[in-house]
Amino acid sequence: MIIATAGHVDHGKTALLQALTGINADRLPEEQRRGMTIDLGYAYWPQPDGRVIGFIDVPGHEKFLANMLAGIGGIHHALLVVACDDGVMPQTREHLQLLSLAGQPPLSVALTKADRVDGARIDEVQQQVAQLTQQLGWPDAAQFVTSSTTLQGIDALRQHLIGLTEPPFTPRYRFRLAIDRAFTLKGTGLVVTGTALAGEVHIGDTLWLTGVNQPVRVRALHAQNQAVSHAQAGQRIALNIVGEVEKAQITRGDWLLSQQQDQGTTRLTVALNLLHPQKNASQPVHIHHAASHVTGRLTLLSEQLGELVLSTPLWLADNDHLIIRDSNAQHTLAGGRVILLNSKKRGKRQPDYLTWLEQLALSDDDETNLRAHLRHQPADDSELAWARQLTPTSMDALLARIAPVRLHHALMDPAQASRWQQQLCDALAHFHQQHQEQPGIGHDRLRRIALPQAPAGLVLALIEQMLAQGVIQQRHGWLHLPNFEPRFNPQEEMLWQQAGPLFADQPLWVRDIASALQQDELTVRALLLTAARLGHITAIVRDRYYRSDQIQIFADLIRQRAALGGSTTAADFRNQLGTGRKVAVQILEFFDRSGFTRRRGNEHLLRDARLFNACSSEHAIS
Repeated sequence: MIIATAGHVDHGKTALLQALTGINADRLPEEQRRGMTIDLGYAYWPQPDGRVIGFIDVPGHEKFLANMLAGIGGIHHALLVVACDDGVMPQTREHLQLLSLAGQPPLSVALTKADRVDGARIDEVQQQVAQLTQQLGWPDAAQFVTSSTTLQGIDALRQHLIGLTEPPFTPRYRFRLAIDRAFTLKGTGLVVTGTALAGEVHIGDTLWLTGVNQPVRVRALHAQNQAVSHAQAGQRIALNIVGEVEKAQITRGDWLLSQQQDQGTTRLTVALNLLHPQKNASQPVHIHHAASHVTGRLTLLSEQLGELVLSTPLWLADNDHLIIRDSNAQHTLAGGRVILLNSKKRGKRQPDYLTWLEQLALSDDDETNLRAHLRHQPADDSELAWARQLTPTSMDALLARIAPVRLHHALMDPAQASRWQQQLCDALAHFHQQHQEQPGIGHDRLRRIALPQAPAGLVLALIEQMLAQGVIQQRHGWLHLPNFEPRFNPQEEMLWQQAGPLFADQPLWVRDIASALQQDELTVRALLLTAARLGHITAIVRDRYYRSDQIQIFADLIRQRAALGGSTTAADFRNQLGTGRKVAVQILEFFDRSGFTRRRGNEHLLRDARLFNACSSEHAIS
């Protein structure tokens, strides 16, 4: 159990904790000299049943609000401290407001310095506090009238705090801890402390330390100020770590993670809880998250949604709470709850996109959230696992229930995968109808025809899956439908025995073959269409054919030039092949149309090396 104090400066938070636990949480000499909490302080209260209640004492002065915010992440309960002589003061309201925006933990109230006022004043302050807590979302916050000097009400508050129950530990999430202190101990080495937001850690574990992006090993552990072999979320933890890192390299706001994550997030979408309507749709802000404090820019997408672009990356996850303050760090503007990491840069105000963001904001469990993601678009499984902070075992169990289509590392909604497959098959059928002289179509060209707006890698992975399933087939890199199986009839077979030998190193027109065979052009045209589908010959323009092995030689030359980092021009092609310029142009334009190359000015660049490759198997994709 972790309890954080809150309240105005000089209302007796530290003195109250000392009365409760016997520990002075002001650890800094400057704090003890000035009698004012400046940084986070900690006190631990062991119980007869073995539990240890941990307290985080936060500074009340407005100058140290960033330190206060660093102390309220991951807590189970908040203890609002209000002095009976002062009553509700500015930081009383602000701290309570910040607790509300940071996730609204359960709240108790200690009215301190009761020995300095009479009963009427106590009643008045109790009414003030009740009105404020009800207004900000705590309708039943328990109040205790206390004095740290006379110990009035201390036992009653102790019994109340002992009786609090903490949420059950959830093992399905990864370990992550926000570091708020780092120091070295003689004979021990480097120690870091913080509150674990999720997961569990054991002695001997290897963790990833952000900031330096290095692995470290856990040599020893303390949880709630006691030596332990393992610790978990909801505890104050001190970790003795070893690795290629020094104390000076660690700063407040760094993280210890159970799995490597090299980069944080700089652009994200949040569900907003605005304290007041904002005059500007976009403005510079200060952002507080766990023990981190960075600057950035808030852009309103709607009354409930906003985009944050950060100046410094933060290691965020879904449902993390942020506090957003104005550019001068004087006023709190809103609370934010993370609903989407790495949000897109353009089109974020389109109605369908905003509707999807609203669905994410309403998804209150991992399965609902993942289904909402996949209904909108395919997603990378590792990105989803990180966003939800699921362990590999938990992620596998979730995917077993949802049963998405897997495309390498991407996950896709089965209904969308089925729609994409149908679009690819329809486009392939249309291509067969419109290009009867060709044996099929290249992978990338089919993608651009059928699904031009979809991510290229996903479409190509789906084509690969369709090939493996036999939904489509390929011959020498050309994709075709399974029923697209051309063959000569007996008459054509005999005629091809005469026509085939006529093809040498130069292209032939249909009329040339018809004249040589003394056949009408319609008959020869039908014959050559079938021969082209069978892969014997290739039409570089309508009715003009090369032997396919010759086309492959041309393609190999382009591949060779591409391997050396070069491109091909008509002049290069003409000189290298010894053809006329017109034929060279026709060949290169044919390669462009086929998707084997793409044109850039006078140059032709290799695009899809799988085509015109005799070494490719019938069903493999390189």
